[in-house]
Amino acid sequence: MFPTVAEVLQLDALRRGSPQVVAGAQGLNRPVRWVHVSELADIAGMLHGGELVLTTGVMLPGDKEPLARYIDDLADVGAAGLVVELGRRYADTLPRPLVRAAERRGLTLVALRNEVRFVAVTEAVHAHVVDAQLGELRASEAIHQTFNELSVEGAEADEIVREVARIAGAPVVLENLSHQVLAFDPAGHDPEGLLDGWERRSRGVAPAGRTGHDPRTGWLVTGVGARGRDWGRLVVVGEPVPDSAAAADERPHPHTVLLERGAATLALNRLLERDRESLERQTHRTLLSGVLTHALTVSDVALRARAIGVPLEGRRLVGVMLRLRGAGVAAALEAQARLRDFTETAAQAVRDRGLTALTGTLDDGAVGVLVSLGPADDEHTALEGFAAALTRLTETAPDGGPTFVMAAGSSVGSLRDARRTLLEAAQVADAALHGGRKEGGRAQPSDTRVVAGGGRAYYRLPDVRLRGLLHLLRDDARLQTYVERELGPLLAHDAEHGTDLVRILGVYLESGRNKSAAADAAHLSRPSFYDRLHRVERVLGVDLDQVESCLSLHVALLALEAVRR
Repeated sequence: MFPTVAEVLQLDALRRGSPQVVAGAQGLNRPVRWVHVSELADIAGMLHGGELVLTTGVMLPGDKEPLARYIDDLADVGAAGLVVELGRRYADTLPRPLVRAAERRGLTLVALRNEVRFVAVTEAVHAHVVDAQLGELRASEAIHQTFNELSVEGAEADEIVREVARIAGAPVVLENLSHQVLAFDPAGHDPEGLLDGWERRSRGVAPAGRTGHDPRTGWLVTGVGARGRDWGRLVVVGEPVPDSAAAADERPHPHTVLLERGAATLALNRLLERDRESLERQTHRTLLSGVLTHALTVSDVALRARAIGVPLEGRRLVGVMLRLRGAGVAAALEAQARLRDFTETAAQAVRDRGLTALTGTLDDGAVGVLVSLGPADDEHTALEGFAAALTRLTETAPDGGPTFVMAAGSSVGSLRDARRTLLEAAQVADAALHGGRKEGGRAQPSDTRVVAGGGRAYYRLPDVRLRGLLHLLRDDARLQTYVERELGPLLAHDAEHGTDLVRILGVYLESGRNKSAAADAAHLSRPSFYDRLHRVERVLGVDLDQVESCLSLHVALLALEAVRR
């Protein structure tokens, strides 16, 4: 970065001349691109702008109007300032017409009371300029190297924003076109103060051009996007600059290159990662994961959610889990694409119903939704409407039902309890997906809430019943011990003799202990079926005419199914 006039005046080569600013002090922040020594009165035609002109004034005109024209010519060409050494042409003071013209045009005019070697001044300033340019070049090269590596590594938005903030040493925010925060790094500052009222503050900052600095707020802003289609803005949050200082400092902002390179990396990575979820979904996923894993504090989640337009404080929260049917059957890449599309569809359903919610993927086959309800919102109406909207936006499964299972947890009144409602929803969805009752040779969920037309809407804890409960407990060692105690001898007998007595027992119990119906269901003659039932009784040492024994065995069979699944 070029030194300013004020910085040049602090160099030893000029300080020996006891410099005194006699006019145009508002121009001290102008950058000095070069130093030019000349005694000519028509030197302006040889300048390109940004030069600091050194002269003794021996050839300057003596009349008022030519002196004013000399200053006007320098100002018109963009000279950084004029330094006049006293002693040869002007003894103690500079001509008043020269001073008045410089003050009128805002051109910094400096008088040197002691003699200096102009060549020493030019050498010092030019060395300073070259060093600054070399430093800028090295810094720019380091920035490009850093962000090239981030591009190659496929870094996510959070990592890119964090790197911009580290290099800038200032808070950085990535927002979408609705001025909602997608990612941020406070760079050691208070996150609450940074994001409080962000949307309102951001809408008030609209610098001209694609990249611009707003002195009033101190923000440096650039657009983020590619191919003429911006999808967000990247902001370095700096300190406000006084109007007078901002008007006088004509140098580009020191972080302009950094900000633009960071924005380009964000845009490039988004183009290269079309198959990945959107930044909005990434942000929502991060917050939902933070709630479930305690990776984020309650205040962090509330702050970040509020910044993306999803208030969670002081509202009723309901966790919703959506699981795709047959998610484990498809190939990995196909499953990822399917889940990504389903997540966006769920987000669209949220918008269509006018709900406020976080929506994001939680694992390979589940989408989590944390619905935020206001005091006037009816919980069942909101969930039912969301289920209907999602069903309308998705395709129908081959069996005519929905392609997903939706489960809702109990509503909670505090963000601190959001984890509980999300976990409950996940357990219910898992149980509903895998723990249905069997009808017609395939698993069927138990009764649940329905929408118009009789289709299933969503499940809650009472809906999953016994099969669901056993599925939730399938990893519990006590349940596994119970299964082994009740069915272990029969399982061992089947394994040793190649029989199917466990299946025979299951058919009998599912037929309501009706032996005739059970024999038909097993495709066996009644004597053959009865004989196998007697063998079951001998192996297990039980009486199948006792209701309690049959009930215990039926629960064990359902638990065995859950454990094996």
